[in-house]
Amino acid sequence: MGGHHTADVDLFVIGGGINGCGIARDAAGRGLSVALAERDDLASATSSASTKLFHGGLRYLEYFEFRLVREALIEREVLLKAMPHISWPMRFVLPYSQDMRFDAETPTSRLLSRIMPWMKGRRPAWLIRLGLFLYDTLGGRDVLPGTATLKLAGTPEGAPLQPRFETAYEYSDCWIEDSRLVVLNARDAAARGARIMTRTKVIGAERSAGLWQIQLQDSETGQRQVMRARMLVNAAGPWVEDVLRSRLQITTRDGVRLVRGSHIVTRKLYDHDKCYFFQGEDGRIIFAIPYEQDFTLIGTTDYEHENADAPAQCTPEERAYLIAFANRYFATPIRDEDIVWSYSGVRPLYDDGASSATAATRDYTLTLETEGGAPLLNIFGGKITTYRRLAESALEKVAAQLTGVSGPWTAGVALPGGDFAVGDVTRLTADLQRAYPFLGPVWAARLIRAYGTEAASVLGDAQSAADLGQDFGATLSEAELRWLMTHEFARTAEDVVWRRNKLGLRLSAQEITAIEQWMCAQRAAATPAVAI
Repeated sequence: MGGHHTADVDLFVIGGGINGCGIARDAAGRGLSVALAERDDLASATSSASTKLFHGGLRYLEYFEFRLVREALIEREVLLKAMPHISWPMRFVLPYSQDMRFDAETPTSRLLSRIMPWMKGRRPAWLIRLGLFLYDTLGGRDVLPGTATLKLAGTPEGAPLQPRFETAYEYSDCWIEDSRLVVLNARDAAARGARIMTRTKVIGAERSAGLWQIQLQDSETGQRQVMRARMLVNAAGPWVEDVLRSRLQITTRDGVRLVRGSHIVTRKLYDHDKCYFFQGEDGRIIFAIPYEQDFTLIGTTDYEHENADAPAQCTPEERAYLIAFANRYFATPIRDEDIVWSYSGVRPLYDDGASSATAATRDYTLTLETEGGAPLLNIFGGKITTYRRLAESALEKVAAQLTGVSGPWTAGVALPGGDFAVGDVTRLTADLQRAYPFLGPVWAARLIRAYGTEAASVLGDAQSAADLGQDFGATLSEAELRWLMTHEFARTAEDVVWRRNKLGLRLSAQEITAIEQWMCAQRAAATPAVAI
């Protein structure tokens, strides 16, 4: 076949998590032709298993990671304005007690133990105030209110806590629906011309005549195809090193450190809409966050995870750890039977040789390889909060390799459904109920939170709930399922009830099976029979 080939695309992205989809969207908006392959569903690994926060990372200040924290703090509001349906501000309550300790490994604790040995590793109140002052000022704030000090006695914030906590600090961060964020980035990339291929595995790739030849296999049918690209981006998350070594046959010094973070979801533990930031005597922190109206989300842990292919699951030890940690704060102890769901994800951190999982850098590292012609960009680490900045950094490196790439554009550009003002959710929900009187308030609110200004497109010209077709339970209709399959790359019930939404918390096993059967039938009807 020798000689020169033309490329099918300029940029080929491996991995349909937040970094892969963010890069695909940014690149497509700069005029590049883009294809992305994800072997499973979008956001099916790390990107659907986060703590669901856009946050500056208050505790990273103890590691002196000022650049990362400042970038994340500035970014919170940029993101909030682009996706006010799936992201919103939250207030965090940090109860103070004398027993709070540092992780002994942090640079701050090493410094303080030299300057103030009598503190024996405790976190002094002035240090927390200093951290919150930096948090308030490093990034500048437009939408988010600043820090306040609370006296807890007799307040809604103090009610769920043990009476020994008298004072708390309150600050702002943001909530984000993580797997919806990924899907909306993929949809926006597709709207700008990118080809998004889910359930498509990259079997191997090699450089040939100045291009990447990428071998793909459909995970469902087993069909294979080859695509050619001018440049390759390896955004495989926990599998980034595995892709390098086994699919691309490249030896590398760069590695990932896999750190598992597990979360538990309990019945609702308190009535207000604020989150708690709990500090442990071991120097670690966990959050307790109001979740999906009727639940509380508690996490996360930091455990080494040996192998990317080993499924990430919340172990009995991690459940026990989170329960015991929360029970040092809550007045009414949580019991194991209060847990309704747990989930776990693996953070692929860049291996900087840190001694503990907690201390490993949360910053991202991009490595470029140009030996052998066609360039390869590898993405290590990264956090959901800085995904857009990571994509911009990646595109800087792409622009240096490929000609005709225009400049950055994503700051403040709304994701699908997000073209309305921060704080307008209530008004949009009321408008939707007026237009579709058969929707109850809970149903309408769920649709606006998921689809924003596109909620009406999901419902179409329905005059009644019956017009939406079969009712699958928990306000999930046939019309919405069709929309998710047509517009949001959903193929299985799990894609829908655990990633496109969290209705799995409300649906029975039988109801989920009925969704799976309906979707299976739809897929079968959509695939033309092949003559043998």
